[in-house]
Amino acid sequence: MPRNPGKMIVVPIDGSENALTSLDYINRIFGPKHNIRVSLLYILPKLPPILVEESRKSRQDIHMVQEIEKRNRQMAERILADAKGRLVNAGFSGKTVEAGFRNINVGVARDICSWAEKNKKADAIFISSRGRSRLKAFFTGEIANKVLEHVKVCPVWLVKGSVQDNNVLLAVENSENAMRAVDHAAFLLSGTDVNVTVFHSKRDLRRFVPKEVLKEFPGVQKFWQKKAGDMVAPYMKKARAKLIQAGIAENRISVKMVDGSSSAAKDILDETEENAIGTVILGRKGYSNVKDYAMGSITKKVLNGAADMTVCIVP
Repeated sequence: MPRNPGKMIVVPIDGSENALTSLDYINRIFGPKHNIRVSLLYILPKLPPILVEESRKSRQDIHMVQEIEKRNRQMAERILADAKGRLVNAGFSGKTVEAGFRNINVGVARDICSWAEKNKKADAIFISSRGRSRLKAFFTGEIANKVLEHVKVCPVWLVKGSVQDNNVLLAVENSENAMRAVDHAAFLLSGTDVNVTVFHSKRDLRRFVPKEVLKEFPGVQKFWQKKAGDMVAPYMKKARAKLIQAGIAENRISVKMVDGSSSAAKDILDETEENAIGTVILGRKGYSNVKDYAMGSITKKVLNGAADMTVCIVP
């Protein structure tokens, strides 16, 4: 059994119950006995500049602003303490869970990415894609999406709703980005008891050639499907080997390649629904380095279509 190295994850918190679902997910997948360290992060809001400027005109107003800032810090401490308590009550050691707040600097999403990548050199960011309403809190789906936009090297796990299933789908294809996703999955899931499906949806020729034209050349589709399968098969085999090498039991790994429809995203989502999959892991650039398959196409469609599921995007 390979050594299970320590892992560091950053979890942004805003005080909403929805934001705390990421903690429940972490407990479900990893559990308190897993060799993982958690850094809980609260981004402290900044008062409007006009309010700060106006307050300098009188001692009373200055005191008022100072009291507001003090209350904000106290609220941040309470929110973080509650979040840490949630993990500790689940069995996590208090020594492996740290909690802290930071004043907003550039912006909520950018500050989260900077903290995770530069300060903590985290292995992943876990964030709920829904928080309070737009008017009441930071962590809406918009912020989660901005984290995806600004992150450079750190994989992002977006927890969408309440995840009930431990099964994982690992999307694989013949690209460097996809294999980085495999490496991340092997590293972070090592030591867990999840079931992993190494999955590939072959790109149907209908994505490139109108179906009316294909009807005139019935043999081309069959030829394409075979070649497409032959091209990705070594990557599927390599992915399985990496998972086993990381310590994931062979009987918990399955390999599945489907002919695919006109939408790879639909194929992935259909697979999650049919086989009780709670987590999808894929590269940010999707199934190809071609522009049409970059972030905003397959990956974005999976994100938009996911419900009560976690989607991990690997840069």
